[in-house]
Amino acid sequence: MTEIRLATRGSHLAMRQAAAVQEALSTRRRSVDLVEVSTEGDRVRDELIHRLGKTGAFVRALDERVLEGDCHGAVHSMKDMPTEFPDGLVVAGVPERAAPGDVLVTPDGATLDELPDGAVVGTGSLRRRAQLLAARPDLDIEPIRGNVDTRVEKLLAPSLQREHERRVDAEESGDASYQETVEPWFEDLSEIERTALEREVDTEFDALVLAEAGLDRAGLLHHLEYQRLDATEFVPAPGQGAIAVTAVDGEDADHINHIDHSRTRVETTVERTVLAELNGGCVAPIGVHATLRGSYVHTVARVLNRDGTEEVKETRDLPVERHPSAARKFAADLADRGAADLVAEAKREAGVDE
Repeated sequence: MTEIRLATRGSHLAMRQAAAVQEALSTRRRSVDLVEVSTEGDRVRDELIHRLGKTGAFVRALDERVLEGDCHGAVHSMKDMPTEFPDGLVVAGVPERAAPGDVLVTPDGATLDELPDGAVVGTGSLRRRAQLLAARPDLDIEPIRGNVDTRVEKLLAPSLQREHERRVDAEESGDASYQETVEPWFEDLSEIERTALEREVDTEFDALVLAEAGLDRAGLLHHLEYQRLDATEFVPAPGQGAIAVTAVDGEDADHINHIDHSRTRVETTVERTVLAELNGGCVAPIGVHATLRGSYVHTVARVLNRDGTEEVKETRDLPVERHPSAARKFAADLADRGAADLVAEAKREAGVDE
C-alpha cells in the first residue's frame, strides 16, 4: 500500500492526534493523508454528550467512511468510542497512551480544596460531575461544551477582561500603580489568553475539569494553572489518554497495527471490557483505570449515581495472562455489589432504554 487515508474530526485537538498517527505510519514509500470529517458531536454543539442519543457521537461518521472504503482507517480518542463495533471493524492500532488522568484548571492556580463554597465548576462529563460532587457537595457543577481551547477561553475570559479593564482605566487616569501599560501586558499574553479576551461568556466558571492528555496534545497545558487530580479517587474514563485507530479487519488493519503499544493495549482492553460488561455507555458515571504492574493489571473502578451520593468502588489486581476474562469477572462482581443498579438508575434518568 503506497497511500493510507485516515479519517479524523476537524477540531484542533483531533487534528493534532491524527497528525501524530500520520507521522508514525508514514514512510519514504508510503504517504498518509488526513481526511477531515464532520461528526454529530461536532454539529450539535448545544447538547451534552450524554444527550446526543447514544454512545459514539464523535465516532460513527468516521467509521462509516472506513466501512464505505473511502478511508483506510479512522483516528479516535478512545474514551469517545462505543464498546460495540460494526461487523468487520477492529481497533487496528493503539499507540502509547498519554497521561490518563483529569486536571482541575483555574485562572489563579487554586486547588480543589481551595475553591470557595459554591464555586462554579464546568464539565460536560457525568463521571466528572459525580466525582466532583462526591468530593465537594457544595460545588455548583455547570455544563460546558466546545473544543478544549473553547472551554479554556470561557474559563479565562472574565478574569482577563477585568484585568484588561483595570489597566485601561489606570492608564487613562494616569494611575501609575501598574508597572506595565496595556500594550506590553497584552503582548506578554499567550495566544489562548488573547483569544479569551475577545470571548463573550454566559457563565463565569471558577474552574474546569479536563483530561490532561487533551490539554497537552492541544499545546495548552503549559499555559495554564492546574492541579492533577488523584486517579484513584477521580478515576478516569476507560481509555482516557489513549488514541485508537480503527480499520477493516484484514489488509488495512495489518498496515496499521505496527504502531500498537502492547502495554497500552492491555490496560485499555481491561478498562473497556469492564465498561462493556457494565453496559454503562456514556450515560452512567463510570471510571475505570488500569495499570500494568508486572504480571498483574492493577485496576480501580468507581461507579456512581449522578449526584455522587452513592457509589460502588473496588480495586483489584488482574492476572495479565487472562486479563480480558478477569476484567469480565471483575465487572460482574461490581454489578453484583450494586453497580448494575446505579447504571440502571442513570439510564432511567437519561431516558435511555435498557
